[in-house]
Amino acid sequence: MGSPKDQLPPYPNAARISDSQCYSQYTASLKCLEEFSSDKSKCQEHFDVYKECKKKEREARLERNKSRSLFS
Repeated sequence: MGSPKDQLPPYPNAARISDSQCYSQYTASLKCLEEFSSDKSKCQEHFDVYKECKKKEREARLERNKSRSLFS
């Protein structure tokens, strides 16, 4: 049996966070939480940057998928 890394995600198209364009913003948010002992208020800027990145990533994915059809 392989390691957890070798296993398939629960859904065929589920992307790993490390594959995301927003991975650096994600890790910056986590590092901030570690630095400030989980005081979320001091990390809000990091959260906002990550949230905006994920929004743009989602919009780009939706735009790419517009041209695809389930019935073609």
